Amino acid sequence: MIKIVVICGPTAVGKTEYSIRLAEALDAEIVSADSMQIYKYMDIGSAKPSAEELARVRHHLIGEIDPRESFSAADYQRLASERIRDIASRGKLPVLCGGTGLYINSIVCDMDFSSPEGSGEYRDGLLREYGPEGLYERLRELDPHAADEIHPNNVKRLVRAVERLEKGEGSIRDFKSTLRPSKEFAPVMIGLSRGREELYERCDARVDEMFALGLEDELRSLLDMGLGRDDISMKGIGYKEIIECMDAGRPAREAAEKIKLNTRHLAKRQFTWLRRFEDMRWIGLSGPAFEEDKLQQMIRYASEDTQQDG
Repeated sequence: MIKIVVICGPTAVGKTEYSIRLAEALDAEIVSADSMQIYKYMDIGSAKPSAEELARVRHHLIGEIDPRESFSAADYQRLASERIRDIASRGKLPVLCGGTGLYINSIVCDMDFSSPEGSGEYRDGLLREYGPEGLYERLRELDPHAADEIHPNNVKRLVRAVERLEKGEGSIRDFKSTLRPSKEFAPVMIGLSRGREELYERCDARVDEMFALGLEDELRSLLDMGLGRDDISMKGIGYKEIIECMDAGRPAREAAEKIKLNTRHLAKRQFTWLRRFEDMRWIGLSGPAFEEDKLQQMIRYASEDTQQDG
């Protein structure tokens, strides 16, 4: 099996800096597991690593997909698996880094993204009626536990779950019973966390920085390319809120508070999602300064497991 190190955690926790330093120490290459950073032209709103950071370590699946193209979790699973195999074949360690739970699961778990059984016509109607975000809220109304078990970006599972529940077929199977460990990849799971208040402050500060860097201009350039609210790539936090403001004739800057709120909610959902991994090794970060001892702890975890499994 191919050994990989997975660095994950909620948004704004500090994954970029620590993953790059870890990769430098272990002669590794990074494969992004971020559903927004994979798109071209969406640099500010997705908080991509800077050009300097990208130059320090080879990164994969950052800024590679045109946001006007459709891109699914199945596509991600295929591309990420190919990159991981290539990295390992060259004698380097693959490091999967990101906070998109569905993308991480697609690699560390044996996930099948083929179309589920059921009525395609009925599911199409649900998707038209609710849209991806509305589907998630509808599922939470019908079965809060099921909503906790399915990532909001996994539209296929969302629509199938809502279909089953609306047809009276009962609750979906729980997370642990539906996901089995990958037969190809052996992950070392490392989760980064911070205290809630500190993490939320970092989320808010990141939003302010995005506006200072030109988030509104970036969005306008995307709209000029023909993208709009119906494109999946534009449903990311930061973009959709500004579009709502613009559609209502309000200044884009008024979206900042809603973006902050939604970013904090995202961080909470990500942490809840990642806590389900029983083999996760959590490392608590604190303060604005880089913590060398925490990096050394990460290196020990990665090295022990890779050496152990040979």
